[in-house]
Amino acid sequence: MSRDPSDALVSSEWLAQHLADPGIKILDCTWHHPSTNLDGRTQYRGRHLPGSVHFDIDQVADKTNPLPHMLPTAEDFAHKVGLLGISNADRVIVYDRHYGGSAAGRVWWMFRVFGHDNVALLDGGFGKWTKEKQPAEMTPVRPAPASFTASFRPELVATSAQVQGALQSGAQLVDARGPGKFDGTQPDVFTFKRQGHIPGAINLPWADLVDPDTGVLMAPDALAARFAAAGIDLAKPIVTTCASGIISCMLALALYRLGVPTVAVHDGAWAEWSQLDDTPAAA
Repeated sequence: MSRDPSDALVSSEWLAQHLADPGIKILDCTWHHPSTNLDGRTQYRGRHLPGSVHFDIDQVADKTNPLPHMLPTAEDFAHKVGLLGISNADRVIVYDRHYGGSAAGRVWWMFRVFGHDNVALLDGGFGKWTKEKQPAEMTPVRPAPASFTASFRPELVATSAQVQGALQSGAQLVDARGPGKFDGTQPDVFTFKRQGHIPGAINLPWADLVDPDTGVLMAPDALAARFAAAGIDLAKPIVTTCASGIISCMLALALYRLGVPTVAVHDGAWAEWSQLDDTPAAA
């Protein structure tokens, strides 16, 4: 069942008041590309929100696929989420250490893909939380396993073939990368066969939707203005994409806040598109 768009986010103030609620389950989703020499699990062990459990998008993924952190099967997602102590009755709160979100946004999207709309992102993430001197702890949480049932929602996911079909049918493809990576002048941390973007895509960098001082998502009216300025019609079908299917989920979250809950995310993103022999590229 679809929820109120405002439920996609929770403030640090709200969460601080509800940390002890039995139905709240918090996931630290911090993720770094291996080239950074940083590790989200190590950072989790160093300091995390009270009661939170680490969620690794590279592990809750299709390990048979060479592409980065592709969606797992519904059965695998349910099994691994259950091991993290999450049931279908829980309200899941996700956060990470990146400016504005990103990996936590992908986890927010993953829960929705597998039928769980009762999930929200901590607005401003770990950075805002710690700046406000909210509580944190070092001891890893070892949750008791729970039962989680997943139900796949294909309308929230787009393959590269579906992206091609969507563009031909008039859908809008929105690329969340920065302009340098979008136009191919700036290399990405991923090894791509080609640089550039999918022809017909609209560039709306994810960072443009976040307050530069706090890392929180802009208010809905400001979000709507940004999408309108980019030429995006919220009444028409939208697919989001990026480098590897992370920040595109943050665009989907922003659109969800604007009352557009059925945005499809291009799971393979440019990591897949750039390697296919029959896909065009613009730069």
